[in-house]
Amino acid sequence: MDFNIKFGNCPIYYTISKIEGKWKWVILYKLYKSKVIRYNRLWDELHPIAHRTLSKQLKELESDGLVHREQYNEVPPKVEYSLTKDGETLAPILELMSEWGEKHLKQEPQN
Repeated sequence: MDFNIKFGNCPIYYTISKIEGKWKWVILYKLYKSKVIRYNRLWDELHPIAHRTLSKQLKELESDGLVHREQYNEVPPKVEYSLTKDGETLAPILELMSEWGEKHLKQEPQN
């Protein structure tokens, strides 16, 4: 049976399909913490992410209605990103993920 037919109505599958990808959760968390952030600053904070990857992930998040892109027509070009109202609804999940990671990161054995 086709995966989408079997799981297309599953809320977990739907959620994951909107925020899948190695960097999307981190991007959303950075936007949540910063409120508004310029592209270059976001890219600096997310090294070693490639420009192409960051741009693609931001476009997908924007297309899914989770991220707002504001472009100012000036020289040099200025672009800012922020969470939309729908994106802000992920804040409790982002906080829980951060808390869980912080707690379990401390429990990891040191090499």
